[in-house]
Amino acid sequence: MKKVTLVLSDGTSFRGESFGFESPVAGEVVFNTAMTGYPESLTDPSYAGQLMVLTYPLVGNYGVPPFSIEADGIPSFMESDRIYASAIIVADYSERNSHWNSVESLGDWLKREGVPGITGIDTRELTKVLREHGVMMGKILFDDQPDVIPEAEYEGVNFVDKVSCKNVIRYNEGVGKKIVLVDCGVKANIIRCLVERNVEVVRVPWNYDYTSMDFDGLFLANGPGDPDMCVDAVNILRRQMNISKKPICGICMGNQLLAKAGGASIYKLKYGHRSHNQPVRMVGTNNCYITSQNHGYAVDAKTLGKEWEEFFVNMNDGSNEGIRHKTNPWFSSQFHPEACSGPVDTEFMFDKFIDTLK
Repeated sequence: MKKVTLVLSDGTSFRGESFGFESPVAGEVVFNTAMTGYPESLTDPSYAGQLMVLTYPLVGNYGVPPFSIEADGIPSFMESDRIYASAIIVADYSERNSHWNSVESLGDWLKREGVPGITGIDTRELTKVLREHGVMMGKILFDDQPDVIPEAEYEGVNFVDKVSCKNVIRYNEGVGKKIVLVDCGVKANIIRCLVERNVEVVRVPWNYDYTSMDFDGLFLANGPGDPDMCVDAVNILRRQMNISKKPICGICMGNQLLAKAGGASIYKLKYGHRSHNQPVRMVGTNNCYITSQNHGYAVDAKTLGKEWEEFFVNMNDGSNEGIRHKTNPWFSSQFHPEACSGPVDTEFMFDKFIDTLK
């Protein structure tokens, strides 16, 4: 294994070894505290441009499932068409893997897809640095390539435009109610959850003008980066809200876009929420749920208009976890009710959306 160094923007460095693709890379360094789910996380487009640190010490022991595609065009086991994270950083990479559905090792997969992987780093100490300082940019440098120093691009980059589909894609065509899904970097399991509920899904690019289309409901998907970069998506959504009261549901980035279209503002969290164990409470009740999350920005609930209210709040830091309109069937969650990976305690959000369709 080649020796590598992770250098953070504040000058802190960590030494490790490469087990993936051997090429320097730079990006925003973020941490995820989930114990499982690295194939799903790596293929989640919301990780585009990021160096993903996994705090759970043993990674790779169950290998990687096949990258098979179902008849409807949805991946069987992954969350998109490829790895979107710029790199993965772990404490202890397991070279041997064992699982009934494994077809290759994590290292071989990373090499095949051109994504660096680092092992041998004290990820707990790295996470402490990120928690105290906040997420920051970082570079993975190889000892045998001392002159190759990558430059990170994250702030001011529209990553949603990079990961969104470029053309309209249809699923379950002609079946049930018609849903327009705005693809900001949608996870495959969101599409699976909708298709399983016998609706037609029309997946459109993030900046597609759907306001003149014939549909029954609008779904705003997750995505990477800063929601303030998605001006076109917000403007189109605002026009839709002005001309129709058709149901709208959003997840993650979709929560932030809905809030912005409603007049609220967004702020960046110190180190984000990326895990399978984030507790949220449904406002107005004592109902609490354990959720899967992956976001670095949040809605400033204090800026919501009088016609809006919080739907969920985070029990750890009090940040917003969803909003809803007081009269129209418009609501969203900052967490991922489709999980994959993670707990599925809040999958009822999809049922709630389907129930609002007329």
